[in-house]
Formats: sequence, C-alpha cells, structure tokens
Amino acid sequence: MTTLRWAVAQSRMAEDPGDAEAVRAAGVEIRALMRDAAAGGARLVQFPEGAIVYPSKHVMSSAGPRTVSDADWARADWDLLREEAESVARLAAELGIWVAFGSIHPLTPPHRPHNSFYVVSDRGELVGRYDKRFLSNTELTWMYSPGSEPFVFEVDGVRFGVALCIEANFPHLFEEYERLDVHAVLLSVMVDDAMRAEIGRSYAALFGYWVGYSVPAQYGSTVPSGIAAPGGRWVARCPGEDRPALAFADLDLAAPDEDVRIAVDLARPWRRSAKDGLHDALQVGDDPRSRDMHAF
Repeated sequence: MTTLRWAVAQSRMAEDPGDAEAVRAAGVEIRALMRDAAAGGARLVQFPEGAIVYPSKHVMSSAGPRTVSDADWARADWDLLREEAESVARLAAELGIWVAFGSIHPLTPPHRPHNSFYVVSDRGELVGRYDKRFLSNTELTWMYSPGSEPFVFEVDGVRFGVALCIEANFPHLFEEYERLDVHAVLLSVMVDDAMRAEIGRSYAALFGYWVGYSVPAQYGSTVPSGIAAPGGRWVARCPGEDRPALAFADLDLAAPDEDVRIAVDLARPWRRSAKDGLHDALQVGDDPRSRDMHAF
C-alpha cells in the first residue's frame, strides 16, 4: 500500500491522574474519535500529548496547588490509567485501526514516570512507546524522567517518527528523523501556542516529510490540529473551535501532489548531498579575490 489515510485529532484530557471521572471521560472521547476516524477510512489516528491524562503541575504538587514542588505520584490511579490504555488498544483491534496517544508511564520507585506516547497497532498490540526526551523546566525539575531514544514505527510501508510539545524547539530531533528516513513525524502537544504549529509546519518544509500536529480541543480556536505536507503546505485542519474534531489527509507515496514530489524527490536529496560535501570540490579558497573579505 502506498496511500495511507491519516487522521489527526484534537481531544480533551484530564489534568488529575487521580480523578477517575475525568480520566474515564478522556478515554470515552478518545474511543469516540477512534470510531469516527475508522468510519472515515483512516488507518492511523493521532492524539495529543497526554490524551488520557496530562497532569497539572499545580494538581500534582506535593506542597499544594499554590506552590509548585515535587509531584506526588502516589495520587495517580495507575491501575485506571492502564485500564484506559488497554481499552484503547482493544478498540484499535476491533476497528482495525492504528492509534497513537499520550499518557504517563510509571517507572520503578523512586524514579519519576515518563511523559510518554504510545503506539498501538490495528491488532491491538502495543508496538512501542516514545518517552519525551526534552522536558520543560517544570517537567524536568518537579515531574518526569526524560527519555533517551527516538522512536520510529511503520504502518502500511509508511515510516513515522514521534516528538512531543516543547521538543519542537530542538531542531536536531527533527533532523534526526530525516536521517532515519521517516516519511512523517507525529508532533503532539499540550500547549496554547500558534507559533508551535508554525514551527512544526516549518519542519515539513525543511526536512521534506509530513508533520501531524495534534493539539488539545480546548486550544483548537488558537490553532487547530492539522497535517502539513512535505514543502510546508497545510493539507488538512480541524475546525478552529474549542471542541473535539478530526482532520484527515491521504499520504500518497506513489503519486504525490507536485509540490510534495518536489519536496521529497528533489529538495530532500539535494539537502542531504549539500550536507555531505556537495560544495566542497567547487570552493576556491586559493583565490586571493575569495580570501580578501575587505574589498569590493
């Protein structure tokens, strides 16, 4: 298969991993959007960072909500979070659809958890997990253990990488995925920041791959979830409203649009060759007119 239909969601999530009602509500919404994605023909549906739960630094603070301090992870209902993730996986198998979603992943005490992104196949199998490598100052100081590895997975011959939120500010992570020969990167966030989406779109232009940008529903009116094609053009966007929604795009490797073909077949290989020394043999460092920087 060379064409893959991809859905990117904007959904609401819980802020307290100990609030059973809110966590279950987030799971219900994820599964409803999965059904809509499958009905729309999607093979993969991407959700935001922390789709099941994105713990608030104030809610989790061991010093109380007015003072941010070490997160009290004892308040997390880890059994419930696992149940919700397993429910998502079961539905993925039932629908025959891949799903990628964020949550928190417990480590062995006393280590802090990871801020993670799970990928489940259309057979309901957890094929892997990405652990956020670059954390915000608050996350690193008070909340999480950073991850250390990129993560690449494949659906129907299409290779995907994963990055989360503030990692958009670290271009070398996205260049790394280009070197790993991905066709697309899932960039899922928990931030109300229109520029973050533009940074993500710029990577589609710079590195010649697709970028899926998934944002929480409550931030949809600032910048909605969407998919940018190689070259940087938005090809699908959710409505610019504060509500759950999906955006669909067909990623065609065999017969792409002309701007996508130029970005993938021409610009991306040229950039690689330029970095690998394309210009070296044509430099004229022995020419005095080249060496003299103080003459017109």
